[in-house]
Amino acid sequence: MTAIERLSLNQWTTRRWSVREAVDGCVRHGIPAIGLWREAVAEHGLAETATLVTDAGLRVSSLCRGGFLTGPDRGLDDNRAAIDEAAALGAACLVLVVGGLPGMAPGGARGPGFSRDLAGARARVADALTALVPYAAERGVRLALEPLHPMYCADRAVLSTLAQALDLAEPYPTAQVGVVVDTFHLWWDPEVLTQIERAGDRIASYQVSDFLVPLPADTLLGRGMMGDGVIDFHSLTAGVEAAGYRGDIEVEIFNADIWTADPDHVLSTMKRRFARYVSGCVESG
Repeated sequence: MTAIERLSLNQWTTRRWSVREAVDGCVRHGIPAIGLWREAVAEHGLAETATLVTDAGLRVSSLCRGGFLTGPDRGLDDNRAAIDEAAALGAACLVLVVGGLPGMAPGGARGPGFSRDLAGARARVADALTALVPYAAERGVRLALEPLHPMYCADRAVLSTLAQALDLAEPYPTAQVGVVVDTFHLWWDPEVLTQIERAGDRIASYQVSDFLVPLPADTLLGRGMMGDGVIDFHSLTAGVEAAGYRGDIEVEIFNADIWTADPDHVLSTMKRRFARYVSGCVESG
């Protein structure tokens, strides 16, 4: 495949678009794959979304998200539902954002059972995987652990490095548990290229967006279009390619200005920036 044939629109990049609008936008702009979000899929309908994507000839590069495994019940019921949804959509993987400290909600609100026990939280993630991996394997769904930037450790993901994610994935077959390499979250890590090489065929998803400086007040929205920030996409993409990854490359951007812009303009810009900053290292085949 050529580079553009591996480009995927993560639905959150054009957040104001519905599933149908995002699918139509991909077709209109010649983007062959889409990363879907569960909330939008539920709004459109699971079966309806599966049919819509299939009829449009698109691949589902990922479903986001499962995870939040650090609470008392480890969210097992919701994660089993997410696995079923990923199976119905034929998603290449189900992304797991594993959760922060117990009792802390995304955004930092502390609820009942709040704990500062970081090691214990990471152990809960490992315990949850032992329950979820067999269920996912029976349904042909690959789980993809996503390490997040350390600034999100307390409230969103107690996995902060690719090494930590790989350590958790290692007990399982690569076809059952992989990892997400997201440039925004991992660009800073001095060991990232070594760990990408180590990951090899465990790489289940490669997501790209830039890291803006200065960050906005809401750091969750600090992602930018490729070229607007500080990330060296060449080295990261070359590393992912050398590791053997040949799957779709998702552009996933959380950014207030991009969300309010004309989505068609966003996709046009996205394709140009992908060609300039990312695709030069993407191999055919």
